[in-house]
Amino acid sequence: MGTLDWAALGQAAPADVAATLRDADPAALVRAIRTATDEEILAVGHDAERGPAVVEGVMRRIGDVAVPDRLAATRGRVRWDSATRARESWHLDLQHGAAEVAPAGRRSGAADVVVRGTDLQLLRLVAGQLDVAAELLADRIGIDGSGDLAIATASLFAVDGTDPVTGTPVDVRDIDPVAIAQALHGVPAAHLRAVLASDFRPVVLEEVFGRMPSFVNGRKAAGVQVTVGFRLTGRPDGEVDRYVLRLSDGRASVLSGTAADAVPVGDRDATVTCEAADFLRLVTGHLSAVSGVLRGQLKVRGDKVAALRLNAAFDIPTAAAG
Repeated sequence: MGTLDWAALGQAAPADVAATLRDADPAALVRAIRTATDEEILAVGHDAERGPAVVEGVMRRIGDVAVPDRLAATRGRVRWDSATRARESWHLDLQHGAAEVAPAGRRSGAADVVVRGTDLQLLRLVAGQLDVAAELLADRIGIDGSGDLAIATASLFAVDGTDPVTGTPVDVRDIDPVAIAQALHGVPAAHLRAVLASDFRPVVLEEVFGRMPSFVNGRKAAGVQVTVGFRLTGRPDGEVDRYVLRLSDGRASVLSGTAADAVPVGDRDATVTCEAADFLRLVTGHLSAVSGVLRGQLKVRGDKVAALRLNAAFDIPTAAAG
């Protein structure tokens, strides 16, 4: 199967770098990236001659290192714009279970999605080590166009900790709450709103609400019986996402969409209306419930005390936890 020493590429001639990446066993290539430190990857990527050779070499191996069934199910054109070097772009055409790569200037037609990232992010993506949602929320990677295709592209690769190529594909929806909380630190509100108006909106919201029951603090929730509805604005179509969160006997349950609508207003202690961006900031410790209510960011209809009591019953990982 062979091995590949990533650190050694930093001393190789550009032509040798290209040849090594071209001829490497797919699994060995992924393992080499996974075990390389960021410093080792950056040492090669920041070299004016070796860096482009690495990106081209890895891009051209995407069809070999992708999980086959995911590759077969993914169609579209992705343009990768380098954030490491100006005016360096690649087109990745995904169709019929194959990945065709060429410099963007050599292909006609627009891309379905444009991703702007660094060499390090590209390699961590291919190795199944990049948390795309956290990088996007932190404004460290740019995605313009079809978020669905961006998600599908990120899901092409086996997640770190499983076998390269044949392992479990990355699940972009498997969001680390602490990573998200840390990612939001200092992020402009306008950027957060933009992300939550994109195809990543359901990915983030469904994962956050889906994990809420696991964050109940049994001691704080003891004896608390409360039902609160959430109406989250900021969708590009002007509609709202609806959820109902129930807390009873120390356990929480979540309803969404039409199931949430089926809970009569009279059966709710309160309904909170806010932007999805503010809700995300609330549950990650970047917005306090009290200040959100006082500033009008969280509009509460019904029992405000009940809404605050619900919020206090959860121990959701925040930026401070990291």
